[in-house]
Amino acid sequence: MNTTSKRTDRRIIRTKKAIRNAFAELLSEKNINQITIKDIADKADINRKTFYNYYSGIHQIVDEIENEIVSTFEAALKDINVNEDIRNPFIIFSKLTTIINSDLDFYGYLLKTDSNSNLISKIVVSLKEKIKESILTQMEAEEVKINLIADFIISGMLAVYQNWFNSNRSIAIEKISDDVSMLVFHGINGLLKLQ
Repeated sequence: MNTTSKRTDRRIIRTKKAIRNAFAELLSEKNINQITIKDIADKADINRKTFYNYYSGIHQIVDEIENEIVSTFEAALKDINVNEDIRNPFIIFSKLTTIINSDLDFYGYLLKTDSNSNLISKIVVSLKEKIKESILTQMEAEEVKINLIADFIISGMLAVYQNWFNSNRSIAIEKISDDVSMLVFHGINGLLKLQ
C-alpha cells in the first residue's frame, strides 16, 4: 500500500470516528428523532456532503454502531471460558474495560444516553443473546435461568457503567470492573468480604 493510500485510509477512519462520536454525543443530549444530519456535521466539524460520502442517513450510523459494538463484545466473549474464568472473574471484566478504554469518549457519550433509547436497547438485546450463547455452549442450565442470569448481568453492568460515566470518575474504571466481576460471580457478600 502506498503512502497516499495509507493517509487516505487514516483520514477516512478519522472522519467516520468524528461522525460516530458526534452522533453519540448528540444522542447523550437529545432524542434520536431530534438529531439532524446538520447537527452531526456541525458537531463533527464537517460539511453535510462529507457526511453523505460515508452514510446515507442517521439509521445507517445506528446500524453500524450496533453491529460494531456487538461484534467487539462477541469477539471478547468467544475467548471466555466460563468454567475456568469463574474462578478469576476479573479476566472477563478486564476485557470489557479494555474495550471501553479503547474509545472512552465514544462509550462515555453512548452510556450517558437514556437507557431506554432504541440503540441501547438493541445493543442490550444483542449482548444478552451472545452471553446466553456463550454460557449455553459451556454448561448445562435451563433457558429460564440463563435468561435470568443474562438479564441480571447486562442490566446491572449497564447501570454501574452509566453511573460511572455520569459521575466525576474518581474511581478507576479498572476498579469498577473488578468490583462488578466480584458482584456477578460472588454476590454482595463476596464484594463486602474484600473490604
